[in-house]
Amino acid sequence: MPRQVTLLIVLLLICGFGCTQRHEPVSLQQIQVEAPFEMPPISYPDFSKTEKLNIVDFGADPKDQKATSNAISEAISKANSLGGGTVIIPPGEWPTGKIHFKSHVNLHLEKGATLLFSGNPEDYLPAVQSTWEGMECFNYSPLIYAFECENIAITGEGELKAQMDIWEVWFARPDAHMQALKKLYTMASEGVPVQERQMVGDEANFRPQFIQFNRSKNILLEGVTITNSPFWVIHPFLSKDIVIRDVKVFAHGHNNDGVDPEMSQNILIEDCVFDQGDDAIAVKSGRNQDAWRLNTPTKNLVIRNSLVKNGHQLLAIGSELSGGVENVFMENCTVEEGAKLNHLLFIKTNERRGGNVSNIYLKNIKSGRIDLGILGIETDVLYQWRDLVPTYERRLTPIKNIYLENVKAGNVEFVSRILADPELPVENIQLSNVQYDSLRGEKLIHENVVNFKMD
Repeated sequence: MPRQVTLLIVLLLICGFGCTQRHEPVSLQQIQVEAPFEMPPISYPDFSKTEKLNIVDFGADPKDQKATSNAISEAISKANSLGGGTVIIPPGEWPTGKIHFKSHVNLHLEKGATLLFSGNPEDYLPAVQSTWEGMECFNYSPLIYAFECENIAITGEGELKAQMDIWEVWFARPDAHMQALKKLYTMASEGVPVQERQMVGDEANFRPQFIQFNRSKNILLEGVTITNSPFWVIHPFLSKDIVIRDVKVFAHGHNNDGVDPEMSQNILIEDCVFDQGDDAIAVKSGRNQDAWRLNTPTKNLVIRNSLVKNGHQLLAIGSELSGGVENVFMENCTVEEGAKLNHLLFIKTNERRGGNVSNIYLKNIKSGRIDLGILGIETDVLYQWRDLVPTYERRLTPIKNIYLENVKAGNVEFVSRILADPELPVENIQLSNVQYDSLRGEKLIHENVVNFKMD
């Protein structure tokens, strides 16, 4: 063999082993977040060195929902088999049905990419293990669903968008829906196994969450825009180590909370924009007997540097809080002037919930006019459930250690309204440098409060 040919073969072999891009499994990063309580470091996945898998290479077609759904599913399976991979959604509008995650996968939407989710409920069957307002059941799959996954992410500058034609019809609560609520409540209260709580059909019309991370860990949600939602928008449930960063939510349908952390722990939400028809951040921990069974508090949650354009509350806690809520810190957040808002902080529960609420901190918060007030705490909030179903077991909710510091609001109805049960007063409320431009009603409206301080 001529010397030149031998040298060429050697060079090709060297390049083959040394010049190709090296793909590695997903790795973990940690972020340490400062808070007025002991906050463990949060682990989240890093996909920067994983293989990129473009859905077009798996048969995605912008004019074919089934082909695109299948391509996304196949790319997710491939990324999982590699021990880590990034599924690329390229620019364009891509119709899809449900997306089910597997571990070690990043769903990355490039700038200009839109995943357009079907509005046909049949595309979210078969039913999966999910929840409805704090009770476990089998229901339509969330549009994006992760069950018992680890090291997962949704990233990029693209958009996740729900088509709403049928979901909007389901916003109404006809008698069949109310009877389904009653049925699920009764099953949960009586300890019927979750597998037997099949809630699809009979016009129950239990709308699915847009994104649910169920029993998962090491989660990153970063950069994307989320438009419209059948129900709650982002729902971490029984999950831990979660970073939600630079996400923009626009959803003005019924029950369209921005983020609902439920029985989940070690969470950072930062640099987000919330524009929705319900609460911006709604912290929950399950309902009644179901939550007592699961016995997992929502704990160690930090929300910072975010903007709310519309919402019922800036920060709501409850009313599903039976597993307990503790160690929540919100700082440097702003409610846009002209936004419709009821409270900056609203804690709500009732005699059926039990659980507990403690160590809740708001610091450096700005807002314009508020329809109601800065702080609201009520312990008899039952909504439509008051006459629909009975109290199976009465458990009051201890609420204590609530701190608001450096808060500035515009025109308010009241500064603080606390309506607690005489059997279990609310304890230890501290308002420091809480200011408002003008007051429409009574400044402090308190029933059954111990150790309230305002300076």
